[in-house]
Amino acid sequence: MGVLDGKRVAILATDGVEEVELTRPRSAVEDAGATTDLVSLSTDSIRSMNSDIEPSATYPVDRTAADAAAVDYDALILPGGTVNADRLRLDADVLRFVTDMVNAGKPVGAICHAPWTLVEADLVKGRTLTSFPSLRTDIRNAGGNPVDDEVVVDGRLVTSRNPDDLPAFCAAIVKEFAAG
Repeated sequence: MGVLDGKRVAILATDGVEEVELTRPRSAVEDAGATTDLVSLSTDSIRSMNSDIEPSATYPVDRTAADAAAVDYDALILPGGTVNADRLRLDADVLRFVTDMVNAGKPVGAICHAPWTLVEADLVKGRTLTSFPSLRTDIRNAGGNPVDDEVVVDGRLVTSRNPDDLPAFCAAIVKEFAAG
């Protein structure tokens, strides 16, 4: 019996998602008993990348952001990838879904470039979080407190800097998702 049995986790990603930041957190929560849905901009499969520039695998999408609702999920994972995060933060349905998850008090895990979506949704003010170094000015400008730590838990928000932090990030999201 896993600590996340019965939990349903949304993973929000699109083309350009960093593959390991999609697959490792997904495996971590599924191994702990959760079921996951890949939520994206359309129902077309998405293409992941390695190191932002090398095309990798494709993944089927379960639901669009337009059709996703916070009431349907217990937690949210935002994987990184520069192109992925940049595309997601421009979509109104993505911003609504992420905002609804945060406002509902659902735990959210965001790694690498994923906090860009949180910045765009105006969800970092007064929060301490970490990210890929190039986002730290954006976080600061949005009223957040960026730090350079392996993993940061601020309320229901779990953040990490990059794929090297995945072991700590995965452990932290499983723990936070189990508590939620």
